[in-house]
Amino acid sequence: MTNIVLFGKPGAGKGTQAEILKVMYNLKHISTGDLFRFHKSNNTELGQLAKSYEEEGKLVPDDVTIKMLQEEVERNPDAKGFLLDGFPRTIAQAEALDAFLESKGWKVDATIALEANDEILVQRLLERGKTSGRPDDQDEEKIRTRYREYNDKTAPLMDYYKAQHKFYSVDGIGEISDITARISAVIDALN
Repeated sequence: MTNIVLFGKPGAGKGTQAEILKVMYNLKHISTGDLFRFHKSNNTELGQLAKSYEEEGKLVPDDVTIKMLQEEVERNPDAKGFLLDGFPRTIAQAEALDAFLESKGWKVDATIALEANDEILVQRLLERGKTSGRPDDQDEEKIRTRYREYNDKTAPLMDYYKAQHKFYSVDGIGEISDITARISAVIDALN
């Protein structure tokens, strides 16, 4: 069982890399963004809550996100491991994830952060917003609000995972294949 957390600011390329890595390493990809979209499109109670926060450019509260993640893990009991994209985003979520995985005899093996300049990421999201239909990708101020929340709530995760010797920083700028190679070097060194 290999469990990897991919994190980085919105637009850093987590989803793109996860699609490649899940095949390379036979992992079940769980994207909180995909979970949110699933729950919102199916108008679940959790989806309605997530939508109300996202429309304000805010992060979804921990308890909502954790419930979505736990449901998804439980739906995949035969997975060889999980590639988490966009979760955890806070220390509270990381602690809840650790407790949940520990209850199953599992752990987070590595947290890989895709690093990129904010200005590059803002432009990526504005471009993505032209085709994604996501309102949170079409408004520069909402994007910057998401980055402020990321810096306030998510950046402390670096210290949390560094203390466990599970944090790895990877340059998220460049050709997709080059970024994949940088991430793969980290994952391959785990075994």
